[in-house]
Amino acid sequence: MTIAKAPLRLGFFTRVLDVAEPAERYRLGMEQIIHAERCGFDSAWVAQHHFHVDEGGLPAPFVFLAQVAARTTRIRLGTGIVTLPLELPIRVAEDAAVLDLMSGGRLEVGIGPGGNLTAFQAFALDSAQRATLFAAHRGVLVDAWADRPLPGGDRLYPPRPSLVDRIWQATFTVEGARRAGADGDGLMLSRTQPRPEATPAIGLDAIQNPMIDAYLAALPPGRAPRILASRTVFVADERHDAARFAQAGYARMRDRLAATDPKVAGQTVDELIATGDVHMGTPDEVIASLATDTTLARATDLAVQVHSVDPPHPFVLRSIELVAEVVAPALGWQRDGADSVRQVA
Repeated sequence: MTIAKAPLRLGFFTRVLDVAEPAERYRLGMEQIIHAERCGFDSAWVAQHHFHVDEGGLPAPFVFLAQVAARTTRIRLGTGIVTLPLELPIRVAEDAAVLDLMSGGRLEVGIGPGGNLTAFQAFALDSAQRATLFAAHRGVLVDAWADRPLPGGDRLYPPRPSLVDRIWQATFTVEGARRAGADGDGLMLSRTQPRPEATPAIGLDAIQNPMIDAYLAALPPGRAPRILASRTVFVADERHDAARFAQAGYARMRDRLAATDPKVAGQTVDELIATGDVHMGTPDEVIASLATDTTLARATDLAVQVHSVDPPHPFVLRSIELVAEVVAPALGWQRDGADSVRQVA
């Protein structure tokens, strides 16, 4: 069953949430990315989260990706995302430039305004200003990478102008998608897209297709679109394995969120799974499920993650294999046979 004619780029996304101590989490996340490269995935993405161990286990994505870069040769390495308002943008520009050089030009830089509002307090910032901070900090990144003089006259070292063309913006809104297009950046669409209160059961693609429309309409002439859709995809050889891990993972998520969200506390695990845009099961079941998501026919990149199913590590590795061998080819993905890294000037 083929649902997209144009070839996709296939990504593996991790929030580094394996049930383990921090060092083991990082080791397992790295092994999963290495395995994704062996299976032919085009990219690997890591999320940045501050403080909340159950939401995301990685506050320093460039440090983590530097280690991954040393153990891989081809797969592109992306941040999904850096919470840019919380960062000193010059340091982001410097860290990204060094990592990109040392990885052979494999870095993709996803940025966003951030959703963990309490983190702004810890950084002595006002979360109400995050949109303004995001726009200003993105401007500094572009100026630095483009080798323009910075305040005081200094220029970034090492220069890395090609990174300007590898910025991605994450957003939940049509206006945010329009801004990403106008900036000429890639658009990152999330599996956790909030639903309007009036229509809580609306499909993910019903919300995100208008975002894609706005993005494409705002792109500068001649600028190729880059649209990454992140989706929860867990593929298993047996249906019962997918079901039992989903039950366990979403039960943990419900218990965690119930403390602050009474609506979640009243839901069953099956209801959470049904409304959580989860594509799980055998390869044929996952292909059929993904076929209902019309957003994917317009995406240039699909990034699959096992969250919030969160199966044990061996099953994550097997899911990576099944996605590459069976599921992704049905979506129009073609494995790149090149063994060497694509160099980016």
